[in-house]
This record gives sequence, C-alpha cells and structure tokens, in this order.
Amino acid sequence: MAWIALFVAGILEVIWAFYMKQSHGFTRLGPSLITLVAMVASFALLAFSMRSLPLGTAYTIWTGIGAVGAFLVGLVILGEPAHLMRLIAAGLIVSGLILMKIAS
Repeated sequence: MAWIALFVAGILEVIWAFYMKQSHGFTRLGPSLITLVAMVASFALLAFSMRSLPLGTAYTIWTGIGAVGAFLVGLVILGEPAHLMRLIAAGLIVSGLILMKIAS
C-alpha cells in the first residue's frame, strides 16, 4: 500500500508543478487552488508512505517521479524542447529510480 501511495503522491507532484506554471505566479485563482490542493495531497501521501518505507527511498522516488513527470509534461503539453542531453538526463533519473526500488 505504501508504494501505491508513493506513486500517487508522485503523480500529484507532477500535477501541482504543472498547475503552478499555469497559475502565473499564483495570480490565477483556479490553477492556484489546484496547485495547493495537489500539494497538500501529495505531501500527505508521501508522509503516509514514509511510515513504512525508508526516508531516502520514499523521498527519492517521490522527487524522481515528479521530476521526470514534469519533464514529460513540459515536452508533451507545453512544447518544451527535447534536446538529446535532456532526454539522457531524464533516462538517468529513471535508471536511478529503478535502482532505488530494487535496493529497497
């Protein structure tokens, strides 16, 4: 159950990062509210998962899902550039996440 909560927390991190961008510095109410609700839910699920997962594992997986997910949202939805070095960097993050999961 902790791993599922951690995965959902990571997805919520991607959601709040996207809507934070859409809030234009918290000047737009709708995206700002979505950002805050997703943040609170993400932190709550991360805290729940840390009850049974090691801190280093949980936090690394959570930030990794958020980082790679936000990167993919930037590429697919926001039209950000997909330079080779950025793709390699994202691949290295995913590799680290896999190794962290295996090590746990």
